[in-house]
Amino acid sequence: MPTKQKPNRDVAAEITNLIIRKLEEGVAPWSRPWRVSGAGGRPLRHCGTPYTGINVLYLWAIADAQGYRSRYWMTYRQAETLGGNVRRGEQGSLSVYYSSFKKTEADPVTGVETERSIRFLRHYIVFNADQIDGLPAYFYPADEDPAPTDPSARQAEIDDFFHAIPADVRHGGDRAFFHPTFDYVQMPHQRSFKTMDHYASTRAHETVHWSGGTARLARTFGKRFGDKAYSFEELVAEIGSGLVCAHLGLPNELHDNHASYVAHWLGILRADKTAIIHAASKAEQAFNYLRAFGATGVATASTDVRPGAAEQFAEAA
Repeated sequence: MPTKQKPNRDVAAEITNLIIRKLEEGVAPWSRPWRVSGAGGRPLRHCGTPYTGINVLYLWAIADAQGYRSRYWMTYRQAETLGGNVRRGEQGSLSVYYSSFKKTEADPVTGVETERSIRFLRHYIVFNADQIDGLPAYFYPADEDPAPTDPSARQAEIDDFFHAIPADVRHGGDRAFFHPTFDYVQMPHQRSFKTMDHYASTRAHETVHWSGGTARLARTFGKRFGDKAYSFEELVAEIGSGLVCAHLGLPNELHDNHASYVAHWLGILRADKTAIIHAASKAEQAFNYLRAFGATGVATASTDVRPGAAEQFAEAA
């Protein structure tokens, strides 16, 4: 009797459903209301390399839902190599990446062969260090309750990050937005914010919008999202702001999510199970672009971005 083939997992749907559930619970997975430390608070692989893209949001959401405190994740085999043992009954989590293969196709009329690259989503299973016994001590967070952080304790890091970015930032009024036509960021005066952390979080959001300008990453979403493109850009900016705040060690819940945006995000995610993966990728690209200014003084758009593409977004708040 032939064995019944196990159905393939719909990885994109699993990830999207978790993100939707967290949004419905009022917890955006890109906002970390708990303390972060070390290399920006990102989830880390067993070797200490930070995860990127959708894996950051997804593993943050899993850690929040399960109460995991460690930032380290690894496969069953990696845990064994490090001398650890995954506890019996523990359930693993998804880690995803895109792979591709080449396919040659012949034109039915001319017979001319062309080669195209086909991308597809792959996944493997990882466990949080909190699910594993016997790992070296540094994989587990300290038990002591850290002292409260002074809201301005990271001012030097905040200043270094934003001062390196050559955005035209203007101060005044009571609104924060990026103006794509005249290419500037408008911010209220710093004294208008409760703390400098609040100012930094808001400026991060608007600076991610700035990164998508026509002369930089030329971020557009075309017909795929249609009239929802504005809300999708806001989703990218929110995720990007979360990455900046994690990089600077700031609590990202300082930036309020507008209820109307959340409703639109839910609509987008429910309609397209790969949308959150696409948004996380664009946010990661924006974050790396902005961070590169501090490292070299110049950031370069990736080669798959068309600098001349038309900006599709109205004034982005």
